[in-house]
Amino acid sequence: MNILNRFTENFSKVQPLPAGIHHLQATEDEKPYRLHLRLNNDGSGLLILNAATVLQLNPTAAEYAFHFIKGTEPEEAAKQIAKRYQVDKNTALADFENFASQIHELVSTADLDPASFLNFERVTPHSADSTLRLDCALTYRLPENTQAGYAPVKRVERELSTDEWKTIMDKAWQAGIPHIIFTGGEATLREDLLMLIDHAEKNGQVCGLLTDGLKLADKTYLELLLQTGLDHVMLILQPNDPRSWKAIETIIPEDIFLTVHLTLNRENAAEAKTNLEKLSKLSVANISLSAADNDLVDKLIELQDFASSLQLTLRWDLPVPYSSSNPISIETVDDELPAGAGKAWMYVEPDGDVLPAQGEPDKVLGNFLKDDWEKILKR
Repeated sequence: MNILNRFTENFSKVQPLPAGIHHLQATEDEKPYRLHLRLNNDGSGLLILNAATVLQLNPTAAEYAFHFIKGTEPEEAAKQIAKRYQVDKNTALADFENFASQIHELVSTADLDPASFLNFERVTPHSADSTLRLDCALTYRLPENTQAGYAPVKRVERELSTDEWKTIMDKAWQAGIPHIIFTGGEATLREDLLMLIDHAEKNGQVCGLLTDGLKLADKTYLELLLQTGLDHVMLILQPNDPRSWKAIETIIPEDIFLTVHLTLNRENAAEAKTNLEKLSKLSVANISLSAADNDLVDKLIELQDFASSLQLTLRWDLPVPYSSSNPISIETVDDELPAGAGKAWMYVEPDGDVLPAQGEPDKVLGNFLKDDWEKILKR
């Protein structure tokens, strides 16, 4: 039985472990790794592995993680958990050993999903009680010959400096936000991108990048991103640009989680299935889909089904790029905010203004550089 589904009837009767942060730096088969555990007031937790993967844990799993990090002997951990949850000690011991086994397997697994793994319970983004991800638009600048509609270039008067973005990441970490995604505009136009990735890595935050991918076709540049600490990439596919396909071919062999995003429009709709087949042949495993307007909804649904037939995994909870229609919700193209916007994730503009999601300039919640996080949350 999955350890994360045990004892749910007893949760209300159990006094959870105190809220706090716990850290472990260890070695597995001569490979160093580190764990950050954030325990919440209700006993649930977030377990962050190597600043690359966030596991959302219910109270039982969070307590197993706590004992794993503290180095509690399995027999003693089982004894404490059996007493707390009023279960058989042998059952508690088996579950703890299963938990530890999954952690060890996770340490040695490449290309990890940034937000879930194995049998750990995954909370859907819109159901999270705390903010798990900050989408940081470093710039609204765009590469040459890019349509201006792909980013609100006139929305802000200035871009934050490197140190100002570092301050925002520090405040996010102190507020318990474990996941940072750099987006834009085109984030790779920022010369300090490597420094910002390095800062997130040192904090212990998971770090992703949303990009047109053209600079990532340069293997040297891609390796610099990976060595600095980049954990996952969402690449905006430009089907008619050979450089876009070259970037995918360059990324695929590397140890990084890749999602390819395709915005369905009138120009590419006829070739959309062919493009998905090409992605599948390139060994792309994860895709994200949106539509540029409502007239393409039926085609989008058809394309989703076709992607499933190719065994491509559809990703719904990562940010999508701007388009002329602002497809901020991947599951629909209507004007409503996705359920998790402003709760499980938030969006920071290049000047530090916080929005519940991209494309919502009339719903400014505050400025992350100037306002306290608590004040932003209350708006």
